[in-house]
Amino acid sequence: MAASLQPKDNCILASLPAADLKRIQSYLELVPLPLGTVVYENGGIMKHAYFPADCIVSLLHVMENGDSAEIAMIGNDGVVGIALFMGGSTMPNRAVVQGAGSAWRVSAEALKAEFKRAGPMQYLLLRYTQALITQMAQTAACYRHHSIDQQLCRWLLLSLDRVSNGELRMTQELIANMLGVRREGVTAAAGRLQDSGTIQYSRGHIKILNRAQLKRSACECYEVVKSEYDRLLPAPGQPLPV
Repeated sequence: MAASLQPKDNCILASLPAADLKRIQSYLELVPLPLGTVVYENGGIMKHAYFPADCIVSLLHVMENGDSAEIAMIGNDGVVGIALFMGGSTMPNRAVVQGAGSAWRVSAEALKAEFKRAGPMQYLLLRYTQALITQMAQTAACYRHHSIDQQLCRWLLLSLDRVSNGELRMTQELIANMLGVRREGVTAAAGRLQDSGTIQYSRGHIKILNRAQLKRSACECYEVVKSEYDRLLPAPGQPLPV
């Protein structure tokens, strides 16, 4: 329930020292992000950044003919809008909500001011950006070198890591669009995972029955990305890495 969400439901906000969180909390606004919402468009000026609480936002590269593929996903692990503190105000991709929920929104001006303090928020945002770049690079390699079955397992695991309830609500058509493949390929891959007892899929609802088996079926890309996030970012409530 959105009413019960707190800033600490986002890992970056949860990792801030109490004094820093208290200061920025006055600038935060909890907003709903329905499925399919375009958070920002390719080349569009960003007026806000978003710290997801229980939603997932996909960064999509869109081709001239309209085809697209996901280059990264952001959930309660991070922030949507890195261009605001990296020296620009636009990104060459589209950010779309692929898992409905809510996020803590902050104005571009407030985030830039907090970043310029050169304190814990800057530290966390820079380390998060490095982890996000790793995810983007590994995703590109995954598309080139791994099967649809492996890509689907990687995608499901990364999605699960970015929500708190262990279940996903998304259609096979949406997953196919994220991976940039035909829906038939995702349907066949999901069917094999269901037949093996790894997942249960029904009407857009995906429940993971055997996470260990899902990890064994995924390619190396999942562990590369997860290890980098774990290395760079603290668990909520833990001291900042040095």
